[in-house]
Amino acid sequence: MPEDNEVLTADEAAALLRVSTKTVLSLARAGSLPGEKVGRAWRFVRSDVLAYVRGSLPQAGAEHNE
Repeated sequence: MPEDNEVLTADEAAALLRVSTKTVLSLARAGSLPGEKVGRAWRFVRSDVLAYVRGSLPQAGAEHNE
């Protein structure tokens, strides 16, 4: 079983999600899919990609009122 903290390329993240690389990059640029640009290439953490599919990522800009 692959490591949850495994770092994926955009192509690998796209293969995991079974979508095009263009879709993955679009989601990353929009801030919907967590990723980091390293030089000219995007990198993604496998557990973040899977959390995105599950819909269990924290919403960007969400505030906790306690």
